[in-house]
Amino acid sequence: MKIVIIGCTHAGTMAAIRILKDHPEAEVVIYERHQNVSFLSCGISLYLSGEVKRLEDMFYSSPEDLKNLGAIVKTQHEVLRIDAKKHQLQVADIATGKLSEDSYDKLIMSTGSSVALPPIFGIDESKVLLCKDYQQAQAIYQSAKQNRRIAVVGAGYAGTELAESYATTEHEVQLFQGRDQILNNYVGKELSDQLVKLLVDHGIDLHLDHRVTAFRSNEKGELQMETNQGNYSADLAIVATGFVPNSELLAGQVKVERHGAFIVNDYLQTSDPDIYAAGDCAMVRFNPTGAPAYTPLATNAIRQGTLIALNIFNQQYPYMGTQATSAMKLFGECVATTGLTLENAQRHHVPAEQVVYQGTWRPTYMPSTDPLTIVLVYNPENRRVLGAQLCSKHDVSQSANAVSVLIQNNNTIDDMAFIDMLFQPNFDFPFNYLNMVAQQAVDKEWQKGNVTPRHATLGNHQ
Repeated sequence: MKIVIIGCTHAGTMAAIRILKDHPEAEVVIYERHQNVSFLSCGISLYLSGEVKRLEDMFYSSPEDLKNLGAIVKTQHEVLRIDAKKHQLQVADIATGKLSEDSYDKLIMSTGSSVALPPIFGIDESKVLLCKDYQQAQAIYQSAKQNRRIAVVGAGYAGTELAESYATTEHEVQLFQGRDQILNNYVGKELSDQLVKLLVDHGIDLHLDHRVTAFRSNEKGELQMETNQGNYSADLAIVATGFVPNSELLAGQVKVERHGAFIVNDYLQTSDPDIYAAGDCAMVRFNPTGAPAYTPLATNAIRQGTLIALNIFNQQYPYMGTQATSAMKLFGECVATTGLTLENAQRHHVPAEQVVYQGTWRPTYMPSTDPLTIVLVYNPENRRVLGAQLCSKHDVSQSANAVSVLIQNNNTIDDMAFIDMLFQPNFDFPFNYLNMVAQQAVDKEWQKGNVTPRHATLGNHQ
């Protein structure tokens, strides 16, 4: 069987490795337009802050590694056209311009995503940079050496992490966000307000509800940013306003959702059964809503790539969907999230309530502890857990993983309130803090009179 993989970051790399491990007889051809494979873009902020010394360490595989496994790896090759009916490709060698044709039995689309370019006048100014791939990261790193005042446009994960990195390396940082909160895909307004204070306390000049409309160079050689609430200046701007799927190669040949991401079935096949898609170019099933969603995370990509490698040989491993579980460190605070926020639940017309735990992660009689905030979101009609957001100087990232499993398995707040968790004063309370925030939710429903016979005793004992 001849398998062609287009794009080799996370999904493509994992698919190739697993296919060649399980089926060394397979012919695997990889086309990648860059010179490298498997770049971890989430490490860019670590490199800029100096925590990671070499950007090259952000690669976990290489063309040589894949060749040693038996793949035919063609870097700096751009696929120009796909004829799905004929199973044929047209490819350009970027270095020489030479065109060639190729064919496939099965095709894996792992073409990833590109930075979403908002309609901002002057976005092609030389002092305006994008941040996603290895070459862009190098350009940002070099530019930051000569520029002190940095503007970051977009306060999602990438933009917020970049703002922190620059603030910790003695840059003056302005962060612009078109919404009234930061990290809106991952945290609700309550936790956003807490994190906004954290950013401001560390010297970041944060502008919420500021939509950048234009970039212009002024007579002083500065970069001027026009917004809906006034003008600002900086030496350099980085646009981090989200991502869009790279799916143009199959336009009109397979089904896509309205933003262009490939629609795939449980086995990661597109509407053409000989074409699979994974990673940032594909939709996922978002389990808290049960609906397709565009969720460009490396965690999704590596799982989907591995599953394609199994399913392409008819092993029938269905994709389980995602809770979009993620975490970040922000000025020493661990921020970990999974599932829906209250605002996003309401946006998707999912019945939702939330409770907020404010406490510590272990008893105050211990030599030290830290404040902990947990926001738990649940459906009051069926009592299922929908999402959680945690924030503490203590590492609470694995607690987000635990809640992710609860969402995956359709567990309720009642399950979460009394699920067995360890107790030892070094680590937590007799009831773990996940138990306690769930007990708050059960209490809230008890006080509203929402008690089923199965759970009627819980409210009495809180």
